[in-house]
Amino acid sequence: MLRIDSISFAMQGNPLFEGASATIPTGHKVGIVGRNGAGKTTLFRILRGELPLESGKIELPARAKIGGVAQEVPSSATSLLDTVLQADTERAALMAEAETATDPERIAAVQTRLADIDAWSAEGRASAILKGLGFDAEAQQRPCSDFSGGWRMRVALAGVLFAQPDLLLLDEPTNYLDLEGALWLEGYLTRYPHTVLIISHDRGLLNRAVGHILHLEDRKLTLYTGGYDSFAKLRAERRASLAAEAEKVAAKRAHMQKFVDRFRAQATKAKQAQSRLKMLEKLSPITPPAEAARHVFSFPEPEELSPPILRLEGASVGYDGPPVLRGLDLRIDQDDRIALLGRNGEGKSTLSKLLAGKLAGQGTLTRAAKLRVGYFAQHQVDELELDETPLQHLQRERPHEAPPKLRARLAGFGLMAEQAETVVRKLSGGQKARLSLLLATLDAPHMLILDEPTNHLDIESREALVEALTAYTGAVILVSHDMHLLSLVADRLWLVKDGHVRPYEGDLDSYRAMLLAGDEKPAAAPKPKPKRPSRDEITALRQEVSRAEARIAKLEEMRDKLAAKLADPAIYEDDRAGDLRVWQAKYAEVMEAMDRAEALWMAAQDSYDKATA
Repeated sequence: MLRIDSISFAMQGNPLFEGASATIPTGHKVGIVGRNGAGKTTLFRILRGELPLESGKIELPARAKIGGVAQEVPSSATSLLDTVLQADTERAALMAEAETATDPERIAAVQTRLADIDAWSAEGRASAILKGLGFDAEAQQRPCSDFSGGWRMRVALAGVLFAQPDLLLLDEPTNYLDLEGALWLEGYLTRYPHTVLIISHDRGLLNRAVGHILHLEDRKLTLYTGGYDSFAKLRAERRASLAAEAEKVAAKRAHMQKFVDRFRAQATKAKQAQSRLKMLEKLSPITPPAEAARHVFSFPEPEELSPPILRLEGASVGYDGPPVLRGLDLRIDQDDRIALLGRNGEGKSTLSKLLAGKLAGQGTLTRAAKLRVGYFAQHQVDELELDETPLQHLQRERPHEAPPKLRARLAGFGLMAEQAETVVRKLSGGQKARLSLLLATLDAPHMLILDEPTNHLDIESREALVEALTAYTGAVILVSHDMHLLSLVADRLWLVKDGHVRPYEGDLDSYRAMLLAGDEKPAAAPKPKPKRPSRDEITALRQEVSRAEARIAKLEEMRDKLAAKLADPAIYEDDRAGDLRVWQAKYAEVMEAMDRAEALWMAAQDSYDKATA
């Protein structure tokens, strides 16, 4: 059992914990949530004993091992498999001692302990973990130095999972995983035999892999039962209840204060006024919990282009060797919302670069004449100028724009005055991602390509991104491990597999089931989807809606003119009775026409909604 007992801690004079307590039973899987900067990562450092508490204590079972992901795996010549095997330091030490021990009793003790910890199956377990995180058998034999920092972070994660500490601490583990790796990790954590604490902004992970949420707010810790959605609902109910109570108490205080102010000077009412004053002093005001800061994204709106905005016919793309993708016959329109699915290394990022114009391909690639493309990839966050401010980044892109307008652009992405003047190296990961998203959308692109856009964004920012993408009038091409984001934004799925890109006829749930089962086909047959109307059919339906709206607008204009005519008192004079009947008849005809036009509009809108659902 992990017991956090009335801990207090301040960082550079800023209190992060004040009398915070929580008890987590052994074997529980707990997600840790709270606003950025609240102290979630600091809590991990306290649990590992890296930071001394001002007061309070942390209690763990004797000899309990605490493990977390190392910040970096050395770029060494050691193979990935051996690197993971070495993460279990007890096994590695015993294996080394078994090679050199000469005392018969010690040899027996070593062999017994190796059997107790199932040391002989270790290589198979390590290999299975690496495979789940995206490394095939060939890659597992390659040295760590062959891989980039992001891939070595996966090796670090594999190492700590293999070591199986009694208390596993994971800080944003899906930030360096793709969708397939994130889903594998979900399943692995549900089967993990010990206690797990996860700091994460991945709503799917917090709903499926944990059974409790530990919320850090106002320097206190509160443990909720259930996943993130359950926590969010219960917290919203509590906030509403507390806000209502605060409003009730404030009204009662105002009523008492009004009585006191009115009657305290009157001798006959002085005693009652004094009594009310004492009651008022005892009636402590209730402060409702502060709302989380509103996170926003404001994507500029592009002008509409004629469909398609991009067309690939018989295209292929690769690097120096054979093509990674071939036989590409794809069409993208401005109202498309497409998620790219596929296992790691199949070519999702390659396709993204081809569509963005970052990579040349073979075959026919036709773009709309005025097409503008915005491209966001995680590596671009790392390529920001660390010693420049966000305002300087924008000034370089828009040298002739006035600083107030540039600041307004930054504010539209949640980077306020303070962040605008802060050098990038001092910004949080989420703030850097916001700046990169702003730069990617600066020219009001007709097509926005997002490759893992949610890394380092908190849950509120991810919800704001969903809202912005929903309102955005350009095409969206999305690669993400965030199933929640994909489910809310994408209405079409493309599967990148075996060098080809084809529509995926299942839904995200069937794709998830396929990945978790490790099969080439979904575990359950996907529900058949109705045939998607052609682009021409959708365009015709959209035009019919527009014509219906134009008819209604014209009739409303006629109705208003007739109403003004009938409001003129002169028309009701005795000698104008004939004119009155004519205008009344015309008004009645227009109202009947409006009823018919509105019925036609509702039918057209319904057909269009069904076609685009």
